[in-house]
Amino acid sequence: MPLRRSGPARRTVPHAAGTLVTLFSVLALPLALPGTAGAADTGKQPAHPEQDWMGSTIAAHEGVDRAGGTVPQATSKTVSGVDVSSHNGNVGWKALRETGVRFAYVKATEGTSYKNPYFTQQYTGSHSAGMIRGSYHFALPDHSSGASQAKYFVKRGGGWSQDGKTLPGALDMEYNPYGATCYGKSASGMVDWIADFFKTYRDKTGRDAVIYTSTSWWKQCTGNSSKFGKTNPLWIPRYGSSVGSLPAGWKLHTIWQHTATGQTVGDRNRFNGAYSRLKALANG
Repeated sequence: MPLRRSGPARRTVPHAAGTLVTLFSVLALPLALPGTAGAADTGKQPAHPEQDWMGSTIAAHEGVDRAGGTVPQATSKTVSGVDVSSHNGNVGWKALRETGVRFAYVKATEGTSYKNPYFTQQYTGSHSAGMIRGSYHFALPDHSSGASQAKYFVKRGGGWSQDGKTLPGALDMEYNPYGATCYGKSASGMVDWIADFFKTYRDKTGRDAVIYTSTSWWKQCTGNSSKFGKTNPLWIPRYGSSVGSLPAGWKLHTIWQHTATGQTVGDRNRFNGAYSRLKALANG
């Protein structure tokens, strides 16, 4: 439609409208943000853009315990904990501690381009509430090497200090939220990637990282490798009444993520040992 000027001089601007339409069309195109592929750019990042966190893909792929049953009550031989990430926002740590939670793992990083924007509140807040805490890295093996991601993790909250309150960092290995289940890697390629991460993490911190993974994913994507069972503590997710079978190489689990639907913070965990053993893990 031609544009009109007021007053006696009247002329048309034949290309102006088309130019404006083209401009508005370009501005209206959806712009992808990290963790929000295909989301429209509204000029401000959503409060919780994160789409993946520890266990976010497990229930979708593996479901819950179809046999039913309830998780056994905590005893003096286990310790209650939680894991959190940016999708939890600011966490009320004091209230969680009052319910018996004694340790926490906080997502620090993902790949080599994402850091949890709530990390400081979550990591420092859990420590201030009197909990033993650690951090974890969500692996993206198809993005960069294990060494690159370990270095990124250590520099952005994944380090360790022998203060009795810091757990060794954890590597979150689970179903790819963005594509092929095993990130396009062969079983041997995946084992090599994990070994690369672990070696670099140990070189940087002096500690062997914890590994979070499910038995089903491990069998599918590593060929049920037994390579890490003697060095890296196992954190296993299984949303049911028992831990179930473990991946090859591990005779015992160290942490069990037993539900993703707990009160206040959904992800709830049990350390497999007394509080003194949890402190020993922190002390190295």
